[in-house]
Amino acid sequence: MKLTSIISVNFNQPEVTIAFLHSVKNNTTGIPVELILVDNGSREDHEAEFMAAYPGLKYLRSAQNLGFAGGNNIGIKIATGEFLLLLNNDTEISANLISTLTEAMEENREIGIISPLLLYYDQPDTIQYAGFSEMNYLTARNKGIGNMEHNTGQYDHDSRETAFCHGAAMMCRRADLDQVGLMAENYFLYYEELDWCEQFKRAGKKIWFTGQTKVYHKESMSVGKESAIKTYFMTRNRLLFIRRNTGLFNTLLFTCFYIGIACPKQIFIYLKKGRKDLIKWVFKGLFWNFTHSKTSNNLGFKI
Repeated sequence: MKLTSIISVNFNQPEVTIAFLHSVKNNTTGIPVELILVDNGSREDHEAEFMAAYPGLKYLRSAQNLGFAGGNNIGIKIATGEFLLLLNNDTEISANLISTLTEAMEENREIGIISPLLLYYDQPDTIQYAGFSEMNYLTARNKGIGNMEHNTGQYDHDSRETAFCHGAAMMCRRADLDQVGLMAENYFLYYEELDWCEQFKRAGKKIWFTGQTKVYHKESMSVGKESAIKTYFMTRNRLLFIRRNTGLFNTLLFTCFYIGIACPKQIFIYLKKGRKDLIKWVFKGLFWNFTHSKTSNNLGFKI
């Protein structure tokens, strides 16, 4: 097998990250891997504990939080493997993960990026991800295939093209990045993996899903279900994604839909839930797109 570089990012989650490191260590015996961990501006430096959990770990510490894409890009830049496997630090893996993903990519050179079946760690019989449907670019909506289904093995033999990969676990070839490029860092949080998939598609590559291996995801441990940061970046980045990946006419149509229907609907939901504190972040996320270019690195949010 060829060398696979596993890249993960930690932000103030030492216990979760240590469990991740143990999972990688216990499930990659005899497999050529290098494990790269990027600390994304955490309050405390836990290098000693991380190194103890995974001897030989390549550990990098950023002075500031660069977001999902920025943190992973740091790791990608020093990775030496032919294959790059980006894994959230709140995941635990299966023993056949790397062999299954690399074999799929070796057998089909058209695959640019691939994700495995994702199951909820606390509910391992419940599916989080088995692929994504195509995006409706007029509403910026699509559906998660298999999401919240009871896992009865219905996807165990699947190996197929899908619309988008899942950022919690995705593999690509290092050689393809010469054409595709790194992830866009101006998203900071949410939508960056969808944007990356669009870049792979424009490069003529296919987005792939396989159910023949699994990753267990401890979802929503990094960001609360409803918070200022989530509301702001979900609002901001949904429009940013459309601006970056569709033409002017589609962007104008989506903007009308977003301002006239989607955002008012979200505000109404917050009012019903008694979360008036989040409404201003909808406006701030929306307003950012009218005051910044689609390549701007100004986040508009104090991290």
